[in-house]
Amino acid sequence: MIRIKKLNTFMLKTFLPQLLMTFFICMFVLMMQFLWKYIEDLVGKGLDMLVLGELFFYASMTMVPMALPLAILLASLMTFGNLGEHFELTAMKSSGISLLTVMKPLVVLIVLISIGAFFFQNDVQPQSNVKMWTLLFSARQKSPTLDIPERAIYNQIPGYNILVKHKDPERDMMYNMLIYDVSKISGYPRVLTADSGRLSFTEDKQHLVLDLYHGEWYEDMNQSGVGKLGSDLYRRETYHDKQIIIHYDATFNRMDDETMRQQYVGKNITELRRTIDSVQSRVDSTGQLITADLRSLPVVGTPTRTYVYDKKGRHSEVVKEVPMRKPINLDEKLKELSASMQFSVLDKALAKAQTARQECEFRGYMINDDSMVIRRHQIEMHKKFTLSLACLIFFFIGAPLGAIIRKGGLGTPIVISVLLFIVYYAIDTMGYKMARDGHWWVWQGIWLSSAVLLPLGLLLTSKAVNDSAVINPDAYLNFFRRITGMHQVRKLEAKEVIMSEVEPAEAIRLLQVLKQNCSAFLAAYPGRQTFIRYWTEGYDKKRLSALSAEVENVVEYMGNSREMLVINKTMDFPVIRQLLTYRPTGNKKVGYALAALLPLSIPFYLVGTRHQKNLKNEIQAAIKVCDELMEMMKEKMGTEPDETEIKS
Repeated sequence: MIRIKKLNTFMLKTFLPQLLMTFFICMFVLMMQFLWKYIEDLVGKGLDMLVLGELFFYASMTMVPMALPLAILLASLMTFGNLGEHFELTAMKSSGISLLTVMKPLVVLIVLISIGAFFFQNDVQPQSNVKMWTLLFSARQKSPTLDIPERAIYNQIPGYNILVKHKDPERDMMYNMLIYDVSKISGYPRVLTADSGRLSFTEDKQHLVLDLYHGEWYEDMNQSGVGKLGSDLYRRETYHDKQIIIHYDATFNRMDDETMRQQYVGKNITELRRTIDSVQSRVDSTGQLITADLRSLPVVGTPTRTYVYDKKGRHSEVVKEVPMRKPINLDEKLKELSASMQFSVLDKALAKAQTARQECEFRGYMINDDSMVIRRHQIEMHKKFTLSLACLIFFFIGAPLGAIIRKGGLGTPIVISVLLFIVYYAIDTMGYKMARDGHWWVWQGIWLSSAVLLPLGLLLTSKAVNDSAVINPDAYLNFFRRITGMHQVRKLEAKEVIMSEVEPAEAIRLLQVLKQNCSAFLAAYPGRQTFIRYWTEGYDKKRLSALSAEVENVVEYMGNSREMLVINKTMDFPVIRQLLTYRPTGNKKVGYALAALLPLSIPFYLVGTRHQKNLKNEIQAAIKVCDELMEMMKEKMGTEPDETEIKS
């Protein structure tokens, strides 16, 4: 019991610093993305540092749902990768501690984090969203700071374009100024020139004061086209000093939080449910109203419903159908009318149909807008739970994957974490858009990423607990070679502990028997099989299976050698595979039927005979390896073995 407590403390002390470090790294990267995205809305506005700090703080709170799962994935990968790389995980397993026992304290920690993430999403996240978007929209509406450049037209003052050729920052003066007053929409702009000038704000920072010295004023008085006193009347004024007051609000006006609080990003689960229920009832009532109106429309001028007044009030009732003695042919009735009357009847019918259609489409747009509001609120409600599950899923992906790859540090774990998170983010974004646009049910789109990655986490955990080689390139390459019929590569390693030594005489006997069986197999199939023989006979798979087992038996025996040269030569034995193309069927009647499926049977025959040829080459290579190994064993024995000794 004491050992388990020490193990829990050790794992928590190992994991928590990694989690904190990766969490702040992820937060920093996401904040840089936020700053890059909204840099144009913040730069040049003269915002106070307290306002910027508050904005960044609330923005960082909104980044937690994305940073926390990524941090857990990266931290678990690094923690278990370091344990595997330094053989600490191997020491724990050799002491009888399973991987699940090692993960147990961290699982409890991640469960607590997931529970806290839910309450964060439900209580803290909506308030952070409200504050962040309110500050961001307020910053967008703030007027930019005045920083008039030299030799460039400055147009950030509403209604004025200013050109300054020289500035004196120490005296706060501008020289050789040219000002265009474009505040009036029609007519030519007023033009002002000044040798020098100065810009300043009023005390309330609601107006901009422009003091100009030694200049002229040019203005076209015919702003409306043709003046009452002439068509070429203009004004020219020379002044010593002039003061122009421009309305320019330079203060930071914070918007009311109530506006954003009414949006779906500013509501908790209770408020979201209340909004969904109210909007859904409005949609249902609108749909019922549309249905009632459509049912109450007259059919061929005959009303289908009538209104009745009683004690309960006014309500509609279905008009009873009038039995007809014989059906009425409307086309014949229409033909009895004159051409002008026919046109009038059709025109009125078309107008009524178009009016009814337009009313239904207008109400349909209202329903679509309300449906979008419902989907937005449902998406936000489901997101309250997805963060908690994502934390658990990424831990059960990162921890076993780190135990499998056994690579710590920031190299391999970061690469794997980024790739997995990109897959998660792409799937989550696709599901979100499909749910938002109404192509999928909301729960299908929002839970899609979790449904895809949860089996991966369970698979990796199962493989890591059972010490299965999940990330083994050779296993996947051999599987691919087995499927495609390519040659498989055999790998052997020298054994540290050998239970049974390789006896040269016994090795020569096994090699001699294997060589004879390989030669007998090649003699049984001397040439290329004909088309009919291939489909009806093929190669004997039982004989081939016995030969493959014999090769593996020789390889296993020769792999116990202490000489690396013998082991390397033993690796030259090919892997005798059992491919379907060696013998398509064991029944002659079925073989004749398959051969008759021309032209599909011809490509399969060509591929099969090609694989048979490769098999013969592999068996010939096995014979050559047998000869070379027998020579090695004879040299090791020092004398030629007796023939009867070999056969015995």
